Amino acid sequence: MNRKLLQRMEKVLAQREADGLLRTLKVRSATDARINLADNDYLNLSHDSEVIAAATSAVNKWGASASASPLVTGYTSLHKELEKTLAQWHGYAHGLILNTGFSANTAVLGGLPQKGDIVLADKLIHASMLEGILSSEATLRRFPHNDLDILESMLEEFKETDAVVFVVTESVYSMDGDCPDLSRISKLKERYNFCWVLDEAHATGWHGQTGSGMQEEQGVRAAADIVVGTLGKALGSQGAYILCHDVLIKNMIINFAAEFIYSTYLNPASVAAGLAAITRTKNLAKERTDLHQLSRDWRAALRMAGFDAPDFHSPIIPLIIGEVKKTQHYAEALRSAGFIVSVIRPPTVPVNTARIRISLRRGLDSTHLEKFISTLKGVAS
Repeated sequence: MNRKLLQRMEKVLAQREADGLLRTLKVRSATDARINLADNDYLNLSHDSEVIAAATSAVNKWGASASASPLVTGYTSLHKELEKTLAQWHGYAHGLILNTGFSANTAVLGGLPQKGDIVLADKLIHASMLEGILSSEATLRRFPHNDLDILESMLEEFKETDAVVFVVTESVYSMDGDCPDLSRISKLKERYNFCWVLDEAHATGWHGQTGSGMQEEQGVRAAADIVVGTLGKALGSQGAYILCHDVLIKNMIINFAAEFIYSTYLNPASVAAGLAAITRTKNLAKERTDLHQLSRDWRAALRMAGFDAPDFHSPIIPLIIGEVKKTQHYAEALRSAGFIVSVIRPPTVPVNTARIRISLRRGLDSTHLEKFISTLKGVAS
């Protein structure tokens, strides 16, 4: 092995470790009985009997793998059914399944904007969205998080341009658990005729009367031109999808997205699990009301305990501690108390905003909250 390369890697990793930012893998056991507040299985559907039965049936029928890319033989009748089901659920004409949310975002934002176009993106969009935009060679301008006044001023600045203007936002942000005013963005789209790309990954399942997401909850169902969503969070499966009103967008992804063209397609078991999870999710309307109250209760309790918890009802609550080592101290105490939590550190979040990202889930009750708060108070004292 080249010695210079080894020395360079050793230096970089040593510095990251010294800064308390070294990433390492930790094995999770199937017998771990702690309460998981770190993953994204918000509705606990990955362990749902109907979802598991659907995945098992698909394995028996189709085998354990799609065994080919979608343009060869990997695209099955199950994939087609899932596309149609997702599109109808969200209010779109067309859907397309991809293997991961990361690849879905990079496919859309790396393939549709071109050099000379303008992309106006929220400061806190996901790394996958940013990577796609940067690879497109379009001009990127970022507006302060959820500041739609600044977004409007940018749109006014470019209203006479001949370039295509894209606006890129999420509906629920993965690190802060908050949401922009989608209704206002929808109205801005009517005035300025931009292409709106919306990531609904963390809203799907938890928000909306039928669980389709924040567009449904805010009364602007299917307002965005393109939606990117995931099967691997509240839907308890694996994979992702792109939804659009115009088939040209779908055809562009099929023809030019390298990950879609050249990768073995999403396995049939995950597709079947996603289909079953959508049915289960639609039937959880009453529970969704309870889940929103659960989020409000946890946030109120955190504030009462002296922590800054923003007032909202998404499943994500940022418990911002600030300094990395202090945050790790809180996390270790919570793990010892029976909670699975993870520390989110720079560069994922800004410097001095290290946090424990609380991911609420169906099945939590008041005793879990009491124990969580008691543990935090014990560390703080």
